[in-house]
Amino acid sequence: MSHLITLFEHHSYLILFIGIFLELMALPISGEFLMSYAGYFVFQGKMNYILALLTVFAAGGAGLTVTYWIGKAGGYKLIEKYGKYIHMGPERYKKTAAWFERSGSKLLVFAYFIPGIRHFTGYISGISQMPFRKFILPAYIGSFLWGFCFITLGKVLGPRWQAFHHSASKYFIIFIIVIAILLASYLAYRFYKNQIKDFFIRFTQRLLHHLKTIRKTELFLIFLTLILIGMVTLMLGMAQDYLFGEFSEFNDVTEYLVEAAIYMRWMRLFHLFQSPYTLGVIIGITLIMIWRKGQNRLLEFLLLIVPILGARLFHESVIQIFSSLQSMGFVGKIHSDHFPDISSLITITIYGTCLFLLVRHPKNTITPIMGPIVTIVVLAGLTITKIASSEILPSDIVGGYVYGGVWIFFNFLLFELIRLVLKKNQ
Repeated sequence: MSHLITLFEHHSYLILFIGIFLELMALPISGEFLMSYAGYFVFQGKMNYILALLTVFAAGGAGLTVTYWIGKAGGYKLIEKYGKYIHMGPERYKKTAAWFERSGSKLLVFAYFIPGIRHFTGYISGISQMPFRKFILPAYIGSFLWGFCFITLGKVLGPRWQAFHHSASKYFIIFIIVIAILLASYLAYRFYKNQIKDFFIRFTQRLLHHLKTIRKTELFLIFLTLILIGMVTLMLGMAQDYLFGEFSEFNDVTEYLVEAAIYMRWMRLFHLFQSPYTLGVIIGITLIMIWRKGQNRLLEFLLLIVPILGARLFHESVIQIFSSLQSMGFVGKIHSDHFPDISSLITITIYGTCLFLLVRHPKNTITPIMGPIVTIVVLAGLTITKIASSEILPSDIVGGYVYGGVWIFFNFLLFELIRLVLKKNQ
């Protein structure tokens, strides 16, 4: 790799093209490293951003096109005879081909981002006799997106590329995978809408058949319990990372990326969503809606008041537990005295509780869909703004949201149990 870097210094575009091309031929070369390093060169002014993107686009497209025709000409016999030399034996081929068959040609766009898949995408597409016209468009789109993501990443990281390359690549890949899953879900719904609807209708009918003895409220309790278990698991995992000081890498990468690539000055407007006046208005609207619904008013008023008033007490209890563990010598170096962040915990408690009460008995289908989406956007904007404009660590903010989530879902489950008991006693 060091020799490759030396060559890259003198023949940047040529080495970038050859490296990407050979990696897609299934040779052990890190395309992500080369592209992010090219982005670093773009930051330094040694390479042109557009030319670097076009180089990766051409190399990626050429690599997949060549491997496609090799696979089409050689067929499965090629895998049996030579697959072992590129770590593509018959067993691995069958697994990858099965994934490919399930995913369809549309997911060729995202195959570049999956290590162990992109290297064999062209071969498998050719061997499976996929029409070239069906293969070429998603393959070349994926080539451009792959290059754009990692070259831009190297450019954004700039002078801190060497320190953050490994960590930022890891988190960036996670982000890309999430986006890919969401986009793939949209495409699947767009092209197979009727089949998906039929599947969920049949699934719901079977589920109701097996659970016909369980009433609607009890099913809702099961759902809340599963979410609470997931939130508690996440909370304990974050507590472990906090106690052993393992958030430093996450904090460094997040702060740098927010400052360099995401945060814009106008995003300070998100601070309005955390002001006491805004939070008071949201609570007031919720109180009015509870009164208008007229269903279990006292219970729902308590569900609104108890989590909000108890949030600070819950936070103090968590801080006290961490302090006790530290005094007992249970932990190593603790990186922050503000984990979890109290303002984030209170904010998600207010937004989450009010949202739950507003969608608990909806009179239309828009509120249950748009409410969570708007809340997620607001919390994401608040998070980015706080990271960029305050001294609060990203891990403290995320911790506040996670611990606040545990607190509110505990209250949701508790009050729904109370609601169930009251119904049975009526």
